[in-house]
Amino acid sequence: METTANLGISHFLAQSDAVGKGIFAILLAMSVASWYFIVVKSLQGLIAKRRTARFLANFWNASSLAAVELQLEEHHPDEPFSHLAYHALASSRHHARHGANRLNEAGTAADFLTRAMRRVIDEETARLEWGFTLLASIGSTAPFIGLFGTVWGVYHALISIGMSGDSGLDKIAGPVGEALIMTGAGLAVAIPAVLAYNAFGRSNRLVLARLDAFAHDLFAFLTTGAHFAGASGEPKEALPQSFAGGV
Repeated sequence: METTANLGISHFLAQSDAVGKGIFAILLAMSVASWYFIVVKSLQGLIAKRRTARFLANFWNASSLAAVELQLEEHHPDEPFSHLAYHALASSRHHARHGANRLNEAGTAADFLTRAMRRVIDEETARLEWGFTLLASIGSTAPFIGLFGTVWGVYHALISIGMSGDSGLDKIAGPVGEALIMTGAGLAVAIPAVLAYNAFGRSNRLVLARLDAFAHDLFAFLTTGAHFAGASGEPKEALPQSFAGGV
């Protein structure tokens, strides 16, 4: 009974060599990094959701795009939709005032506006995907790292048993069972990372779909020319099929 009571992860680490302890340290670091990104991205998502709802309510209740522009000048954009609106309004105003004087301004006002909005959407996509590579890497590699730790632990346990000459079941089951802790640790690290990766991926797809739809509405408003002085005579341009699909 005393032998059984003394078995566990602390006993395994005490009996393990530098490789085994290093593997456990790697799994621990992966777990800390994974939960850090899970907590931070969850908080960022909740904050951005509230800010988006507030901005869209103000946007659709505004009397004109000029009022939206004034509001954005007073309160700097702090979420994807206001960021897109700010740069779209600035780009439309810039092209209306200065025209196409440089290569990156070539084309019609609608072309220039489309490129500007797509750049913003690409930036927001990259920002939303922050941490995804790490979560995917942890979710895919942690089980194998844990399995390697188990194999290494079983190997050393069997070597020790062979050197002692005592091959009783009670002498084998304890060390081998302890070694399996590493496989369990690998799974415990990987499962939250995989679930978080899938949840954040779905949330990002919904946000980007809404952002693309908002971009089409904003593009339609801006290309009518009714909201900017000196552009009221311009014809309405055809909307791009998708702002998120690239140029």
